Amino acid sequence: MKTKYRERRYMAKKQPDTNIPQHEIEALARCLLPEIQNFFESPEGKKEFEEWKAQRAKETEKKRSV
Repeated sequence: MKTKYRERRYMAKKQPDTNIPQHEIEALARCLLPEIQNFFESPEGKKEFEEWKAQRAKETEKKRSV
């Protein structure tokens, strides 16, 4: 149930008003996605992601202790 609610909530967000046609956005996404996936599958990407998660955990812990 929570997942469906989150999906609906995400879909309900108003998209920014741009002059970029949807097909152009999708074409750009098709070009970028494989590169992003390759980066996050690489050792460097995995390391950066782990560092990011650690930083997020610190920030979350700091907010909880306040």
